[in-house]
Amino acid sequence: MIIGVLTLNFRLHGNRSLKGKRQVANSLKQKLRNKFNVSVAETGFLDVHDTLELGVVTVANETAKVESRLAKALAMIEAISPAELVRCGTEIFSDGESAAS
Repeated sequence: MIIGVLTLNFRLHGNRSLKGKRQVANSLKQKLRNKFNVSVAETGFLDVHDTLELGVVTVANETAKVESRLAKALAMIEAISPAELVRCGTEIFSDGESAAS
């Protein structure tokens, strides 16, 4: 079993409320879930209105499938996101081992 984790950090310029942040987060989460069948959650900066962190997780039986799915998810986010993507990181877990990129 191969588990892939994609961590995305966004800067929400001009956002002045947690409600506005929630709208952006929910939109991105739903689009990722619908298109790639991944699990997505808001994982950090929960009380900060201008910073959003999302964690995207997928599982497959081959590393190439996991890497491909996360790469496609990242490309889609970069293309459609109304927020500035300031950092992203990928981790692949296989049989108890981790390989970060």
